[in-house]
Amino acid sequence: MNPTGTAPPRPYTLVAELTYKCPLRCVYCSNPVHYAGGAELATETWQRVFSEAEALGVMQVHLTGGEPLLRADLEELLESAHGAGLYTSLITSAVTLTRERLAGLAQRGLDHVQISIQGLTDEGATRIAGRSRLRDKLAAAAWVRELGMPLTLNVVLHRENIEEVPALVQLALSVGAERLELANTQYLGWALENRTALLPTFSQIERARAGAAEARERNQGNLDVLFVLPDYHADVVRPCMQGWARRYIVISPDGLVLPCHQAHTLPGLEWERAGERPLAEIWKSSPGLNAFRGEDWMLEPCRSCERRTLDFGGCRCQAFHLTGQLDVTDPACTLAPEHARVVEARQNAATSSNDLVALRYRRPPTAQH
Repeated sequence: MNPTGTAPPRPYTLVAELTYKCPLRCVYCSNPVHYAGGAELATETWQRVFSEAEALGVMQVHLTGGEPLLRADLEELLESAHGAGLYTSLITSAVTLTRERLAGLAQRGLDHVQISIQGLTDEGATRIAGRSRLRDKLAAAAWVRELGMPLTLNVVLHRENIEEVPALVQLALSVGAERLELANTQYLGWALENRTALLPTFSQIERARAGAAEARERNQGNLDVLFVLPDYHADVVRPCMQGWARRYIVISPDGLVLPCHQAHTLPGLEWERAGERPLAEIWKSSPGLNAFRGEDWMLEPCRSCERRTLDFGGCRCQAFHLTGQLDVTDPACTLAPEHARVVEARQNAATSSNDLVALRYRRPPTAQH
């Protein structure tokens, strides 16, 4: 796991996880499985991070969570990110959003809004997220368009909503969204806990993929439809986050500087916190960020694979949580020695139960900023 010694690529996206607090309890959530509250970065630290990120080469920031609207200082943070010259996206469930607050965010420089949709029926969305609130989400979508901002709808697909793809396309068109992201569940964190109930069958995925492709072709110029094939059915692995610590910086609510949302779950890696030293220095020399840069860490079959510079061995978090090892090939790859684990999960998807594991962590106390 030794870095090559070459300078890391310039990052272009900062994923700012402002808080883990959220009014929803999605059973595929990327929040820590056993999270029970904790400190969050102060306003001043985030403001410093935005300035340092822009100087490092970052061009855009995703203000996300949890639910970023639960940060009382969101307006200050947005203003600072915009003032640093970053393109700002608000990634939100929108269930607590008001038109007045959205208008204020727009005045402070908000460039884009992404709203998550958990399902099109109250029963289905409540089963997945603890509540539905689709009416509130659609109202928020209308406000985004009224205020002249681009709108993305994001849907995490799984067995219980994947048949809704045609209706989701129509919904996106009806609210004037410019982009519809149909992102199949990444089975880590809470999603891994609930994999047997959430993983779609192959036939479900093929129907959804065909429907998304037809919608993308039919609506060119009106709606960009993106369908992200689930790793478990792709057979070749994707460059997770475009490669470990290559183009994305993720900063957790408590300040860990990470290559992805789940990296803090990997044992034996040393992470640094934002604000303790300049972000450029952390990006260049953090032991955790350097752990899987380059190719020196790779084992076979990755080491000699012609795709190693394209997929970088796949997802390190998925590799560990499926095999218990950090440096093996992502089992989603057909060449991986542990690929049988993914094949077995796919086979079980057709016959497994629909029992869901509820989020167990306690609602954390309101943080002080």
